[in-house]
Amino acid sequence: MALPPVLRSIIGWLRAGYPEGVPEYDYVPLFALLGSQLTQNEVAAIADELVSESDPDSAEAIRRAIATVTNQQADEADIARVRSHLAAGGWPLAKIG
Repeated sequence: MALPPVLRSIIGWLRAGYPEGVPEYDYVPLFALLGSQLTQNEVAAIADELVSESDPDSAEAIRRAIATVTNQQADEADIARVRSHLAAGGWPLAKIG
């Protein structure tokens, strides 16, 4: 299923912010940041897209990160680090939508 344009844009921003791919230690704060701006379904769609592009170990790490964000609060310092990293790649820091 094709992603809506706004979610396609987010994937593009993620690729710009993380040209080498998102490191595993940034998954939890990344999905916490996305979850503060998007619906759960939109975050899940982005995660599915990242999983489809990842190796099996990374895909499992993404699934664990989503479960972690769903069940606990991410560290604010980690979220700030990820926000800063994405800003360098052109991430729109204002609320999406």
